[in-house]
Amino acid sequence: QLQLVESGGGLVQPGGSLRLSCAASGFTLDYYAIGWFRQAPGKEREGVSCISSSGGRTNYGDSVKGRFTISRDNAKNTVYLQMNSLKPEDTAVYYCAADGLSPDCSAFVRLDEYDFWGQGTQVTISS
Repeated sequence: QLQLVESGGGLVQPGGSLRLSCAASGFTLDYYAIGWFRQAPGKEREGVSCISSSGGRTNYGDSVKGRFTISRDNAKNTVYLQMNSLKPEDTAVYYCAADGLSPDCSAFVRLDEYDFWGQGTQVTISS
């Protein structure tokens, strides 16, 4: 069964940090760009970050630049999203997705570009 599984979400205070993981099973991530997206209640799903298949190119949404860092470990078939200086407006369900058509993240924000999606992990930033 081909799937992506996110983990690492939780409740943290403003200014805190979390590291999300996106693990693949049933297929290798080596040939896929991996995007992170988030969706808050009542809002559209938005692109947070993307890392190319080689790891050599990364993209970030304007709202997270300088605070979030995406990385990948192809040996572990896993992509990570390190989130620092978290704000209440970062509260959302976070999803990872795999894009085999544009492995360079050139279609980062196009939701219909992605082949596989995870089920999401909840991130809540609150004091």
